[in-house]
Order: sequence, then structure tokens, then C-alpha cells
Amino acid sequence: MNSKRTLLSWSSGKDSAYALRLLLKDPSINLLGLFTTVNQEFERVAMHAVRLRLLKEQARQIGLPIHIIEIPYPCSNSDYERIMTKFIAKIQADDIQSVAFGDLYLEDIRDYRIAQMQDTGIEPIFPCWGINTTELSKMIIDIGIKANITCIDPKQISVNFAGHAFNQNLLESLPDTVDPCGENGEFHTFVYDSPDFKGPIDITQGETVERDGFVFTDWQ
Repeated sequence: MNSKRTLLSWSSGKDSAYALRLLLKDPSINLLGLFTTVNQEFERVAMHAVRLRLLKEQARQIGLPIHIIEIPYPCSNSDYERIMTKFIAKIQADDIQSVAFGDLYLEDIRDYRIAQMQDTGIEPIFPCWGINTTELSKMIIDIGIKANITCIDPKQISVNFAGHAFNQNLLESLPDTVDPCGENGEFHTFVYDSPDFKGPIDITQGETVERDGFVFTDWQ
């Protein structure tokens, strides 16, 4: 069986790191690279607000090339779709057969991704889809994926969690209303070590700021 030439949508966070692990173990997948949308003005990963330098260091530790997709700030839906259409055309020319996403259970996002890929000849795949998030959060920790919170939505979770390590203590502290993987946008993370990294990324915690209704912790 020929393995599918695949790219992974890399958010810089823990769910992407777990999806990476599944893809690397799947003999039907030939993982050729990562792609990430980056805020052009701030040079940070969209939503996660991870510095571009750290994003590139993640790719270096994984040993895969990364496609940086620059988006403007602010970015309208039409701008985003125009930029992504251009990127899809590029990877079509590179004979990419599938793209993988780390989505867990939000059907509207999954349906949007499927619609994006319709009639492109590129198959969207969801290696983490349907995994119970309580179990997944524990598995992520148990296998040695190490991450810290970079962004929280203060409407859903206390600002006291800003910058917190994604560990058992966090899981035990989260309110019952919060998904343990933050799938509803409660929080986002940055992975600095993983079994699939050549080595850990050395980081220090910077300031925590509020912007656009979210609270961001800067990792450097």
C-alpha cells in the first residue's frame, strides 16, 4: 500500500503534538511537513500567540519542514479563505494527498475543513477525532508531551491559569465546565518537549497581557 503524502496543521499546541505522534506511527501516512498560520503583524502563531522563533524551533526538533502561512491582523474571513486557497493550490502542485488536523469533537470546525478541501483532490484527515478528552488529556501527559498555557479565554476560565503547565495539577484544578483539552477555546498551549522532539526547547516565561478579550502569556 502506498502511503499518503501528508501535511499536518500544526498549532504549536498539545493536540497537534498528539496528532503528530499518531501520524508518525501510521504506516499509511508519509508525513512530509507541517503548516501553521502566523499573524503577520506580531509574528506569532494565530490564537496561540507563540513566537515565530519558537514555532520554527519546534519544526527543527521534529525534523520536518514547516510552511508558514502569513495572515494579516485583523484578518477577515474573506482574507483568510483567499490566503488558504492560495496555499491549497501550492500543495496541490506539490502532490500532497492529505492534510491532517488535530480537532477533537467540534463538528462545525471539522465540517468547515472538509468543505475547504472539497474538489481539491486533497483528503482531510482527523487522527484525534472522537478520542475522549478526559482520557486524551491524561495520555498527553503520560507519554511525555510537555506544554504550557499560552492563551486563555477569561470568559470561560480564570486568569489564574495563565502560563500554567499542562500537567496533572492543572487537570485536577480545572472547573467541571472546562474541557480538559480546552477544545472549546478555553485555553491554548505551546509544546516545548515531546517524545517526537529531538530534544526539549529551552524557554522562559515572560509577561502576561490582555488583548482583544484574551489573556496571553509570552514564552521566550
